[in-house]
Amino acid sequence: MRLAMYVVVLIAVIIFGLVMYSFTFKDIETPKYQVVKTFGKVEIRKYPNLILAQTKLGSSEYKSSGNNGFRTVANYIFGGNSKQQKIAMTAPVIMDMGDSASMSFVMPAEYEMDDLPKPASDQVQIRKQESKTLAVLRFGGYSDDEKIRKYAKRLEEVLLENNIKVKSALFYMGYNAPWDVVNRRNEVAFEVEFEH
Repeated sequence: MRLAMYVVVLIAVIIFGLVMYSFTFKDIETPKYQVVKTFGKVEIRKYPNLILAQTKLGSSEYKSSGNNGFRTVANYIFGGNSKQQKIAMTAPVIMDMGDSASMSFVMPAEYEMDDLPKPASDQVQIRKQESKTLAVLRFGGYSDDEKIRKYAKRLEEVLLENNIKVKSALFYMGYNAPWDVVNRRNEVAFEVEFEH
């Protein structure tokens, strides 16, 4: 009986390890942005047009809305759509933390709007986002509302010091699966006016 239990535990550990490895080291597509200027650790990035799968959130708080928003949009790419089609996961997951809070997944670059299946849930919309210039500050570890606010304040201070006008509410961008323990990448960002 004990041997069977050890075998089950060992198999579970091996499967868990393989899953961790696949998500930690897998090449995940990210948007091809251009860094046009840096101010210390702050990057001014020009992003191309993107296609987003997006859901509205009940609140702009990361803790209360992040998981539900993630699950809603993840369901779309895992087959919750008119073709029951799986769509590759990309990074980052983007949370608009303004009054009209939302959670978005960037669709892989291979897709045009017409190529994407219709979401099965009316809570998910497919929309095109025009090219934007973002001011971005990166930080590591696990995120929470306090940490996001702290780095957003730092980002605002750098923008103010350099007379860069903010055009949007705060965005949070997360790049890792919840089970990634090392090399976690998080970013806070604002859309800005910046001539280059």
